[in-house]
Amino acid sequence: MGGQGILFITRLMAEAAIVKGLPVLTSETHGMAQRGGTVISHLKVGDFSSPLVRPSSADGMLVLQSSNVLQHGYYVKPGAWMVINGECDAAREHAAQEFTIDATGCAREIGNPRSANLILLGFTIGRTLQLPDTAKRLFCSPEDIQCVLEQRFAKRKELLGASINALETGYNFKLKADR
Repeated sequence: MGGQGILFITRLMAEAAIVKGLPVLTSETHGMAQRGGTVISHLKVGDFSSPLVRPSSADGMLVLQSSNVLQHGYYVKPGAWMVINGECDAAREHAAQEFTIDATGCAREIGNPRSANLILLGFTIGRTLQLPDTAKRLFCSPEDIQCVLEQRFAKRKELLGASINALETGYNFKLKADR
């Protein structure tokens, strides 16, 4: 959840699913986004029967603004994971596994303030790969996303390099407990 950032990473993941030959469907809800409202982007990969993720049925959730957890955390099912840009006490009410990162701060540190979305995606891939239940892992790898980025930005080498750097920054981020 967020704005243009979440739409971009949803498209990247959808394209990665297509490249892998997986069935995929995306849906967006913009609401009052132009007036400060939330943008919600649904992504379904694999077998599905409905275009939208129903309440209490999402395997995981990426949240670009921690304030959105209170508003939309009800989408995750019991035992699901939630990855949040920033601290959020409300996530504990919704998700069994909660991972937080200051993706916005990391983006500033690498000199690319608009890359918090890619940092969050890289972090999500890294964190879900460590989950003991393989069914809860994200379906794509950093290499899958890098391949999609290379296709999208083939003629924009500087943007490609910055995007891959942001993805890798999130993927390689170590939690305080890991340090």
